[in-house]
Amino acid sequence: MSGVLVRPIDARDQSRWRELWDGYCRFYEREPSEAVARHAWERIMDAASPLYAIVAEQAGRVIGMANYIIHDNTATLTPVCYLQDLFVDPNERARGVGKALIDWLVAETGRRGWSRLYWNTKENNYRARGLYDKYTAHSGFLRYVVNNPSAPA
Repeated sequence: MSGVLVRPIDARDQSRWRELWDGYCRFYEREPSEAVARHAWERIMDAASPLYAIVAEQAGRVIGMANYIIHDNTATLTPVCYLQDLFVDPNERARGVGKALIDWLVAETGRRGWSRLYWNTKENNYRARGLYDKYTAHSGFLRYVVNNPSAPA
């Protein structure tokens, strides 16, 4: 997609990041939470946190975002990058914005020497999987989640 700039997020992006974050939550059938969004944003802005974000912008307007976590792994000598959240403004989809965000992370993986970049998506997220399948085959792993019913949401 021409004219799309991918860059690390900064404080001026907070309100637009929040709009995209809320859209992401609703896409995955979760009601956005003010407390969770505020906590995520604070961690993204904290240089000591392993949580980072990038945005895609065109003509000065943020049209997509990706949140990612850098963490150690028992099977590698260098950290790995987990792309936790990726969301593109619905009016900008199918124009290469998601690809631009992933391409930036692929390049960053090389620059930083991370062992790998990985992500999850819902099985029925066919539009996104059409893009993801261009990068790599599905890993074949299934995800299991045990939630703590007493933890704050």
